[in-house]
Amino acid sequence: MSNITRRLLLLAAPLVMAGLAASPGQAQQLSLNEISAYLNSFETAEGEFTQVNPDGTISTGKIFIKRPGRVRFEYNPPEAAMVIAGGGQLAVFDPRSNTGPDRYPLSETPLKIILERNVDLSRTNMVTAHTSDGTTTSVTAQDPDNPEYGNIQLVFTGDPVELRQWVITDDVGNQTTVVLGDLAKGGRVPNILFNIQAEMRDWPN
Repeated sequence: MSNITRRLLLLAAPLVMAGLAASPGQAQQLSLNEISAYLNSFETAEGEFTQVNPDGTISTGKIFIKRPGRVRFEYNPPEAAMVIAGGGQLAVFDPRSNTGPDRYPLSETPLKIILERNVDLSRTNMVTAHTSDGTTTSVTAQDPDNPEYGNIQLVFTGDPVELRQWVITDDVGNQTTVVLGDLAKGGRVPNILFNIQAEMRDWPN
């Protein structure tokens, strides 16, 4: 499962540094209720991302989110890879593979935490760290029933609240950072984007 968490979760890389530079002065630490409310405030979102992979390489692409349970990472050339979550599965499409995508239960990845229908970070043992540096608020969360699946650290700016980046630590300690550009929320995101079977039919073999 480390490969899925490691590679697909590379998807998380928006330009957090740019967001920080644009936020002058000190900001109050966001509460877990405020962060949960923000994540529950939109069903769809799309935008650009930059991903820092465990080996230090950098990937870029576009992310599409449709809660609950759906996300799509389209990587820019020359990578030409794709990660799709839909139907309770997470599929990693690798153009170098001739055996189809690697597939994993979404429930076994930290991404599921932010893709749930009702995000509630106040659940017992879900949040393991909650800090602020005066500009951003960081929250580290895990599946309280299965902490062995790894965790996700979410970084937010405030006023207005925005998700700027996440860092996924997989079950063997590898970290993938995704820095998000500005997310356009509330637009129309077609369901077909998250149809793994349809993508498998169209994916080059």
